Amino acid sequence: MAETGVIIVAGGAGRRMGGAMPKQFMMLGNMPVLARTINLMREALPAAQIVVVLPEAHMELWRNLAARFDVAPHKTAAGGSERFHSVRNGLAALDGEVRYIAVHDAVRPLLSKRLVIRLMLEAERCDAVIPAVAPADSCRVTDGDGSRIIDRQKLRLIQTPQVFRAEVLRKAYEQPFSPLFTDDASVVEASGYSVTLCDGERENIKITTPTDLVFAEAIIAATENDS
Repeated sequence: MAETGVIIVAGGAGRRMGGAMPKQFMMLGNMPVLARTINLMREALPAAQIVVVLPEAHMELWRNLAARFDVAPHKTAAGGSERFHSVRNGLAALDGEVRYIAVHDAVRPLLSKRLVIRLMLEAERCDAVIPAVAPADSCRVTDGDGSRIIDRQKLRLIQTPQVFRAEVLRKAYEQPFSPLFTDDASVVEASGYSVTLCDGERENIKITTPTDLVFAEAIIAATENDS
């Protein structure tokens, strides 16, 4: 996968997590969340270029933190006001010769290498591939008059990494920002390309709240016990 680029978006302020430190820098097991994510992507894609996009205000914090742990080689780029602008800055930091680009949330450190590789292989057959899981709970949609049940079999919860042919993603990010862009797949769809769904993993949780951090610790402990 030498022609692969990875953009890890670490721009969150962590308001829902609480505390003084953004969630991507919090400890998970024996290392920061972001370090785990970088190392996992490096293990899955040893030859990939990795760019970590951080808020300008957190660049020095991350340099100091990364120096204390065994973190795989990576470049950093300054983020923007929205995720859209952060990913666009990450694209500019990647070398032009990459053919495939994976965009991943920094706070999803528990995905498997198997999922990363499966997504990369699928990307060779389509413009864009994104991991998704079916909701386990009943779902309702709300409106001004209350709510109504909807068929959860038709719903999918979207995860990262989302993988794209490089020329598709670069072209998509030439368009102006829209508040309707919720992830990279929505940016690509808005530029006229189709998106393919691939089975995700329930363990690939996004660490957003203190409870998520507890779940992540439990998943790591269970994995270590099974190994």
